[in-house]
Parts: sequence; C-alpha cells; structure tokens
Amino acid sequence: MSDAPLSPEQVLEQLHWRYATKKFDPSKKISDANWKTLEQSLVLSPSSFGLQPWQFFVVRNPEIRQQLLEHSWGQTPVVNASHLVVFAIKKDLNNSDVDRYIARMAEVQQVPIENLAGFSKVVKGFLSNPDFDINHWAAKQVYIALGFFMTCAAMLEIDALPMEGFVPAKYDEVLGLAEKGYQSVVLCPAGYRADDDKYANSPKVRFPTEQIVQYLD
Repeated sequence: MSDAPLSPEQVLEQLHWRYATKKFDPSKKISDANWKTLEQSLVLSPSSFGLQPWQFFVVRNPEIRQQLLEHSWGQTPVVNASHLVVFAIKKDLNNSDVDRYIARMAEVQQVPIENLAGFSKVVKGFLSNPDFDINHWAAKQVYIALGFFMTCAAMLEIDALPMEGFVPAKYDEVLGLAEKGYQSVVLCPAGYRADDDKYANSPKVRFPTEQIVQYLD
C-alpha cells in the first residue's frame, strides 16, 4: 500500500474538479488557514537556480480592485474573487539580486558564504549573457509559480482563474510596481465558484492522452 498522503485517484479527482472559474461568489471567502497554505505554495514554488525572480502582490483593498477592473477587460473575477494575486517579475535582475540570494542560502543551509562562491559565479555568468533577455526568462519562471498555486488551490477545492486579459502597464501604475522594481505578468483571482457559473459543469475538452503524451523507449 502506498504511503502517499493522497491516492492517485484523489489527485486526478481534484484535477478534474478544477476549471477556469469565470464567475465567483463574492460572499465566500478563503479561510485564513487555507490562505496561509496557498501563500506558502507561492513561497515554495521552484525556480531556475532557486533564484525566485518574482514578487506576488495580493490585492485586498476593494477600492483598488475596483480601479483594476477597468484595466482587466471588465472581467469581474478581479473584484468578486476572495483574493486577487498579481504575479510580477523583479525587473532587470542583476548581481546584487544574486548576492542577496547567496546570502540567504548561506543563512538557511548554515554554510560559509565563501563555499558558495562557485555557484554564485555560475549564476552571475548565466545572467550576464548579452543575448539573454532576463525579463523574458523571469516571466517564464513566474508561470511555474502560477501552476504551483493553481494546483494547490485545486487540492483544497479553492477555485482559481489564470488571467492574461489585463493591461500590465496600467496595473503597474495603479499598484505602484514600477517604482518598486517590479512588472506584472499574470493574474490569478482565487475564491469559490458562484452557484450559477454556467461553466462549472462543462466537460473538459482535452485531446486524448495518446495524442499528447509520447513515450520514447
């Protein structure tokens, strides 16, 4: 018998339960305990080198969320979901960001910082490639965190909606991200589906497994 906390059947059941929720019930809020778990799913998300080139802005102020609605193609999940998470990159990552991460690594792993000099050099060399678009790379990292967040939400039966339908520059303006050195990339409202969301019971449209998964033996 497997010692896994969830059976394979349970995992699949939750993944089938999940869908891109189009209509949220504004009266239903994520509990503090569940939100702390979702918060930690963001903290624990993997990234290349472990560098974490991001920041996650949780917009709780309803007045600010109302301002953001007009920059979100009028999509009401921005205001009706329990929580609104703005996934943003740290713009123009540089050597000081690497130094900060190396210092944190030395602290957490309790190793002399000089022992990490070789790793630091590798990461800095990677970021200094003149043909490398650092912000594009960071944006791809953010989507890893988005996937982590959405999967964790599904395990908790919390609805989520990944959104690229917004105007990043306007979000950055309203939230004051540019002066903080960040740039919004993608959104994810999270909460609970409305009883009358017509998409809740629609069957998932996916190609058959054998058409999208190939085994190369």
